[in-house]
Amino acid sequence: MTAVSPQKEPYERLSEPMATLSAFAAMVKKEFIIQLRYPVEFVASFAQIFLIVLVLTLAGLMFAPNGVESETTSEVTGIVVYGFVLFIYLSDTLWSVGFNVRREQKQGTLEQLYLSPASKFAALASRVALTLLWTGLLSIAAAVLMSSLLGELPINNGPLALYILIMTLSGTFGTGFAFAAMTLRIKEAAQTAVNLLQFGFMVFCAPFFPFAALPEPMLWIAKVIPLSYGVDAFRSTLMGYPNGFPELAPIGVELGIVTLFGVAMPPLGFWLYRKAENQARRRGSLSEY
Repeated sequence: MTAVSPQKEPYERLSEPMATLSAFAAMVKKEFIIQLRYPVEFVASFAQIFLIVLVLTLAGLMFAPNGVESETTSEVTGIVVYGFVLFIYLSDTLWSVGFNVRREQKQGTLEQLYLSPASKFAALASRVALTLLWTGLLSIAAAVLMSSLLGELPINNGPLALYILIMTLSGTFGTGFAFAAMTLRIKEAAQTAVNLLQFGFMVFCAPFFPFAALPEPMLWIAKVIPLSYGVDAFRSTLMGYPNGFPELAPIGVELGIVTLFGVAMPPLGFWLYRKAENQARRRGSLSEY
């Protein structure tokens, strides 16, 4: 008798790249469905952005000698608006990529996900896709509102600024992967860690004020953080390199640091995540509350 091979599941019949792409598309769809199931939170996120913008606008005007009538208003606008764009991306990355792993762990779905043959990288990258779209819309809305309150927004060197933004976001997403690894270890303390990281970014990476406003000891700390160079290079490039910008290093040096950050951080963050995941599997703590 001829042996009949068992019928393969649809996922198994796909080639590995196609299976990864199929899993990624399904996970992105899941993330969008979850987002749309909470319409109040969906609307509240826009309202929250407008409140944050109002506070940051008033704070940014402190660096203009004569308020909205100052000749440097355009410079202040660039500092605050472009820094805010990177701040909101980092904030949403920490919550949507890093902390969502903890959310699935609490919901009891994380262990089932990793018992399936689905790509683990696709599971993390699907959250990045939602962050890119939703946070991008929020950033555009915030930039329009802030420029209407602060003054004309300087826009120069678009292609180079776009490259810096892509590299900075790539490094930021890698940071989110690394933070997801940390959430598997510290569990309920992850929410506190997110808040501390956000606060540290607001202080040391100077997204809402010039680096010159930092005291000397804090400025040295800022120079150790790669994301600081992304903030400085991005807004300095779009502002057309006014006198004193970039502040931390020559633009060529900052471009090198930002490029290295964008290329190296995603694989490093994912490696840290897989390492933490394997340890959690061996300990049987993937489903622990």
